[in-house]
Amino acid sequence: MKSKRYFNITGFCRPEKHYMLDPLRNQSVIFDFIEKEEYFAIHAPRQTGKTTLLHELAHRLNKEGNYISVVFSVESAGYRSITEEIANKKIINSLYSSSGQYLNKNNCPIPPEKYTKDLTLENYLIDWAISQSKPIVLLLDEIDSLYDDVLVSILRQLRNGFQIRPKRFPSTVALVGLRDVREYKTKVRPSEVSLGSGSPFNIKAESILLGTWTKEEIAELYSQHTKDTGQVFSKEVVDRIYELTGGQPWLVNAVANEIVEKILKSDYTKKITLAHAEEAKENLIARRDTHLDSLLDKLKEPRVKNIVSAIINGDSLVYDNFNDDLRYVIDLGIIKDINNDIVFANEIYGEIIPRVLNFQLQKNIREQGTTSWYIKSNGKLDMDKLLKAFQEFYSENSEVWLERFDYKEAGPHLLLMAFLQRVINGGGRINREMAVGTGRTDLLIEFNGDKFVLELKLKRMPSARQKGLDQISRYLDTLGMTKGYLILFEIKPSSIIPWETRVKWEDVTHQNKNITIVEM
Repeated sequence: MKSKRYFNITGFCRPEKHYMLDPLRNQSVIFDFIEKEEYFAIHAPRQTGKTTLLHELAHRLNKEGNYISVVFSVESAGYRSITEEIANKKIINSLYSSSGQYLNKNNCPIPPEKYTKDLTLENYLIDWAISQSKPIVLLLDEIDSLYDDVLVSILRQLRNGFQIRPKRFPSTVALVGLRDVREYKTKVRPSEVSLGSGSPFNIKAESILLGTWTKEEIAELYSQHTKDTGQVFSKEVVDRIYELTGGQPWLVNAVANEIVEKILKSDYTKKITLAHAEEAKENLIARRDTHLDSLLDKLKEPRVKNIVSAIINGDSLVYDNFNDDLRYVIDLGIIKDINNDIVFANEIYGEIIPRVLNFQLQKNIREQGTTSWYIKSNGKLDMDKLLKAFQEFYSENSEVWLERFDYKEAGPHLLLMAFLQRVINGGGRINREMAVGTGRTDLLIEFNGDKFVLELKLKRMPSARQKGLDQISRYLDTLGMTKGYLILFEIKPSSIIPWETRVKWEDVTHQNKNITIVEM
């Protein structure tokens, strides 16, 4: 019998239709803010449960009867060319339209077309609050979709009302969006950043970041499916899905949905295995669902590119906007800080981001990327032959290709990954280990039972070779292996170091490891 509930990957969750965790289970601070009549911010990356939390919060407050609460979006006013007057009308219309979903007619504000005063959000909220006997909790979504004068205008109106709450203005306003309040300044003119002591810009201490899920929370979510169907997500499968997703809520649901509905065709008698989790990961990456597409769209932003390039190369970051850019990309959910290591937020992002960035390169690698060229008679991968072919390919194409490439700094690494991906897609997989400041990128390639370790390093300093040997030796130790490849990319142009002298191949022994040094 088919389950009545399913793993949701579109829109907000409803308990009668979807497997879901209580979005307010760890949010006692929100109720404290409401009781204290605070203004605060909620921010989180897309599809992490913000909308579900807001709907649940508003419905719970209305049901308990001490407040009246509405969630509404200001996204309809979120474009640069809009005037303040039109923006106010659109935002008010959105508020009125949404109020009917949460409140009875007596608690709703009056229809905007019947409003006789100057139609501003401030006036509209004042008159609505005066007409009600209960305090209003206003949950204002997509606040960071607003630009320039419109954003400044809305924040100023909220600041003005802050002084006269709760009798003549909503007692609590939550500003909800992708980014923290401090990031709003990037969307307004510098002269408009400071809006005064009552400004929502000054509520940084009252800012809530919705986090990712723990293994235990993933297990709790999946146990609902088991209860409904009898089909079990074992501990080892849950652990692997946690590694793949980093607990990102949409990914956690998407992987489970892919396994249950797409791979196993809703046959609940079939056992869920680790292989299914890997297959689901590959399917999601190949299909690039809306969530992943919206994430990847952010890669075009210069602030994101600085951080992502540094992760792929292992570069250190030292520049004026480092802290702001780093926090911004963390807030977007693309990366995370683990014990001061800046890495991609989860394995799936770490896989799909390099693949997308080098997708055009992959498509332009023709016959050189044919898997069968590098397969021995016993079906094993000939890594020496593959890397020698790449040396030749790189010397012939890199200067032209990398000049046109958007991610120039990370270009050599991405070009090798593209070449490897074309070949490895024929029967293996690439595991990537990348972090800011490590000075290298580590690849573990698995193919037909064999494992190959590659360390990629830009030759910025004369010491790059020695450091690379030490680094790959330590990495091999962690894997219990003794053989690896150190790939050194020369960053000086061929006019200074010609190709006939920079392309080298050398087998060395270092710290009891057999290392092949591949230079180009």
